[in-house]
This record gives sequence, structure tokens and C-alpha cells, in this order.
Amino acid sequence: MLDKRPEDLSVEELRRLLLDKRRVNRRDRLERFRRTGRVVSLAPDIDGDLIVGRVVDTLEDNSAAGRENAPKRGNRRRGWTDNLLLGVEVLAVMVLIGVVLNVFSILRTLNQEAAAAIQPPPVVPTALITAVVLPSGHTPPNSAQGAQPNEAEIPEHLRPLVPALENVPVPTASAQQGIRVQIPAIGVDAPIVQGDGWEQLKKGVAQHIGTPNPGENGNVVFSAHNDIFGEIFRELDKLQPGDVVILYTSARQFTYVITGTQIVEPTRVEVMAASPNATVTLISCYPYLIDNQRIVVSAVLQNP
Repeated sequence: MLDKRPEDLSVEELRRLLLDKRRVNRRDRLERFRRTGRVVSLAPDIDGDLIVGRVVDTLEDNSAAGRENAPKRGNRRRGWTDNLLLGVEVLAVMVLIGVVLNVFSILRTLNQEAAAAIQPPPVVPTALITAVVLPSGHTPPNSAQGAQPNEAEIPEHLRPLVPALENVPVPTASAQQGIRVQIPAIGVDAPIVQGDGWEQLKKGVAQHIGTPNPGENGNVVFSAHNDIFGEIFRELDKLQPGDVVILYTSARQFTYVITGTQIVEPTRVEVMAASPNATVTLISCYPYLIDNQRIVVSAVLQNP
């Protein structure tokens, strides 16, 4: 057939010639595919066209299957990696939250310790010294120097306090202040003055500055002389429990009932201490014309 000219070939011969050429070309292509690993298996068939067709189909199928399987394998690998990274991120966030909470806890503890360190120790209140000796003290009027403040009563170590105590300001007048005191059992009816210094005691019954007003809770302290300047409290020693002391303000009166009497040294200033209840303390020198001690009479507010 090769010696014939193309125009001399029959249709059947031309067909065979084309088939042979196509078969050779396809064989060469398959060989190249095998060398590159693109062909896995061939399905032989009697018809050459079918062989080629099946090889082509197999190549296309294998290629398509590879394309389909490759993303699946990649997706599985990518999904596992994503899950791992997500777990790592969650763990990192949890660790970070734990660290932040721990830092806040440490800061709170440090602040509490710092506050405790700088907090001053509790202050224990000390008694306010308002007198170094009980008021109304003086030398007897029949002594060589006559009646005058008795500095010998004051303990030597407390004498530097006397000037400051003498300069305590007198409270501003108010309707709640006492203005008069009556003790019917011994005939006392005298005005009340604020302050119990030497000059105030010349004018009447002296109220110790800093003690409450009549009727208020606390210890109202009054003093007066027993043998000079009217001898207002001369007969305090005659009072008995149940006798009354009547205190007047500009608005009303308050009645106190006497509960007891005691004789003390001039330095027993604790009898002037505050009390939780409404009480009255009456103080004067004792004995009469000797004046080296004090007589102290106590009373409590009568229930309305």
C-alpha cells in the first residue's frame, strides 16, 4: 500500500492506513503516560478503537478520581490541623485567664497587707484630766494666812497642769444650762455659775466645766464652800439617802434623789468621772474650819 499513490487507494485502505497511524500515535502517548505514572492499568479489547477509548477513559477517570480524592485527603489533613490549633488557642486563653486572675489575687493580697502595715494601732483613750484636786479647796478662814487657795493640796508633779486647767473656756450660755440649785433638807437655794475656780466659787454653787447640763446623761458636778462666801454647802453632811436636789434651767426643773455620802482626800478626782446615767455630785471642803478633806454627796435623776 505504501507504493501506491494516495489517489489510487481505496476507501478501505485509506481507513486502515489512518487507523494504523492513530494506533501508533496513541501507543506512543500511552508509553509516555506510563513513564510519567499517569496510567495505572489498561483494559485490553479486541477493537483497537475501544482499547484507545478505554485507555483514554481510564486516564480521564484516574485523573478525575485523583482530583476528587486529593481535596478530601487535604481537607481531612487540614481539619485535623485546624482542630489542633483551635485546642491550642483555647488552652492558651484559659492559661491567660488563670494568669490574670492570679495577678489580681496577688494584687489584692498585697494591698491588704500594705493597708494592714500602714494602719495605726488602735488608740486607747486616756482619761481627760480636768482637775488635779477636787474643787472648793482652801485654807481655813481661821488660819494665820486666812482663807485662800490651798496649793499644798496639789501633788507636786501635777502643779504644772494647774495654769492650763484654770484657763478652760466657759461654755456659751444656753437654755439647757443650770441656773439654780435647791436642797430643801438643808435649806440651800443658790444660783449656779459656770466654772469652779476661786472667783466663781465666791458667787454661788459652781458647776465644773465639761460636765453635762441638768437632766442629761452623765455626772453633773457642783461645788461650794462650807465656811466662807456664804457657807452654802456647810451642812452637806446632814443629807440622807432619799433627800432631793432640785436643779433648775430656764425651761424646766429636774429632781435628783440622794443615794450616799463619802469623805475623801482632795486628790480623789475620780468621783468627778463621767457616768452613763444622769447623776449629780456635790462637793465641799470638810471638816468645818479644818478643810483638809472633801465631802462628796451623790444623787441620781428621779424618774419622771
